[in-house]
Amino acid sequence: MPKATVAALALALALLALAPQTRAADTQQFQHSIYQTALLEPVASVLKVKVGDPLPDFSLPATDGTRISRSDFLGRKKLVLSFIPAAWTPVCSGQWPGYNILEDLFAAQDAALVGVSVDPTPSQHAWITQMGGLWFPVVSDFWPHGVFASALGILRPEGITERALLIADKQGIIRYIDVHNINTRPDLGKLMQALKSIP
Repeated sequence: MPKATVAALALALALLALAPQTRAADTQQFQHSIYQTALLEPVASVLKVKVGDPLPDFSLPATDGTRISRSDFLGRKKLVLSFIPAAWTPVCSGQWPGYNILEDLFAAQDAALVGVSVDPTPSQHAWITQMGGLWFPVVSDFWPHGVFASALGILRPEGITERALLIADKQGIIRYIDVHNINTRPDLGKLMQALKSIP
């Protein structure tokens, strides 16, 4: 790995140590809008895919008015899909803004990041705007409700997705899956290490 990439990763991980304080301060600005949730069962679905399977096709509306599909990345970029349960909730409102400090590292790994939730597009747009914006696109699996999440086996019985990360290689093959405890944010260092290990 080039020294510049190692240095960038070290800096990003150092910033992550400070990130909870920064995100907490940023969240204060719209704290009154955040819906406080109770703890949920950590995982409440059964995966339908495994590492080595092709990523199921999808075509979902993004908050910028376009549609994003699996084919947009085939042969071009590794694809990281970040599923969150719901906009306007505390853990989700910290997780996605945390990716803002990693944009250069995704680029260095020739990877694209796409955020996915079952929220309707207008709600996603308002939430992202309130958080100060994100560098990566966010798509809605709202209608037909959760059809993409269901194909993956990460749609929970209450109609929200698991907190999950999937990485597909440039050929569209799933190389990493983390169906995470829905109540906590995934470790960004582990995500970047997994991404780095995929050619």
